[in-house]
Amino acid sequence: MKIYRIDQPADKKATLKALHCDKGGVAIMSKKMETHLFVIKDLPAGAANILKQDALALGAELAVPTGVVTCSQSHYDAILMGTRRQLEYLARKEKAQPFGLKKLAKELESFLRESKHRTQIMGIINANEDSFYPGSRYREAHAIEAIEKMIEDGAEIIDIGAVSSRPGSEPVAVEEELRRLKPIVDTIKREKLAEKACFSIDSYTPEAVAYALESGFSIVNDITGLQNIELGKLAKSYGAKYIMMHMQGTPQTMQKNPHYEHVILDLDRFFEERIERAESVGLKREAIILDVGIGFGKTLEHNLMLLKHLKHFTRFGCEVLIGASRKSMIDKIDPAPVEERLPGTLAIHLEAIRRGASIVRCHDVKEHRQAIKVYESIEKGEIL
Repeated sequence: MKIYRIDQPADKKATLKALHCDKGGVAIMSKKMETHLFVIKDLPAGAANILKQDALALGAELAVPTGVVTCSQSHYDAILMGTRRQLEYLARKEKAQPFGLKKLAKELESFLRESKHRTQIMGIINANEDSFYPGSRYREAHAIEAIEKMIEDGAEIIDIGAVSSRPGSEPVAVEEELRRLKPIVDTIKREKLAEKACFSIDSYTPEAVAYALESGFSIVNDITGLQNIELGKLAKSYGAKYIMMHMQGTPQTMQKNPHYEHVILDLDRFFEERIERAESVGLKREAIILDVGIGFGKTLEHNLMLLKHLKHFTRFGCEVLIGASRKSMIDKIDPAPVEERLPGTLAIHLEAIRRGASIVRCHDVKEHRQAIKVYESIEKGEIL
């Protein structure tokens, strides 16, 4: 008899079925194989004592500071831990409890809701001359060549923009944005390239977005996160998906001492409000894609925290996009010019996939396809 340790399998039900477990047992045991940790901020003392006892009764646990039993403070931070099955039971139980535990139970259920999306690669095409990475800048003829190569290399989505959003970049008049975009968009339509891949318009200008959607684009990529409700209305009217990105400030100001009370919770509130706004114009959650905006009004520490806890944002039931391709955070960790940041990019994006992202926005499609295929092969590997 031998024993060996395994990692938590990506597909728990498939693993148990391969062991020929009973059908009912598969449903029960797969939830026991998945453990979770939740930080709870400012939990009322009464709620902390109730939640602690209820968690223990189910085999879960609530870590609390000393002094909770005597309620020496009015509020405490705590860490809740348990398997999916234990926490599902706990959430149902807390719906009948006081001290705000009913609301906490509903939030816990939103985190435990399962949503799986296959990984897709989004290639980047910039129709301007001031994007931070020169390798992504294209004029009409070269842009079409690059698009076809990206599709051949494995990109299912192509994101096209004509205005740089790098730190310190200046806004561009809509007439100039359209002048840069139209030749590429028109060629995509004429060559029927939208039959080979989905096209995303990277713009927050209603005129540019409308022109692209009218030409067959099916995704709106808005770095302002629905600051202008008209973009949401356009996406809805054309049946397009909507990428909602978080940015603190504007490209001109975003990296001037960015500050958050708590970056995870601040972005959580932002997405909660903006999703509600999107739903008010008829967009469904399955049509909304969230982007935490790596490098858009964030320090290195903010970016790392968002990446480490990216799975938090899957609670909204929307797909999550990650876009850290060749960004300066890599240079801050290990100094390198933009041309030499592919290894760091791949490391970030593979970890982001592991932590809940399903769309990867990148400059290097072929390299990402290979890296993702290897990663997914490891995740799907047999464990018995």
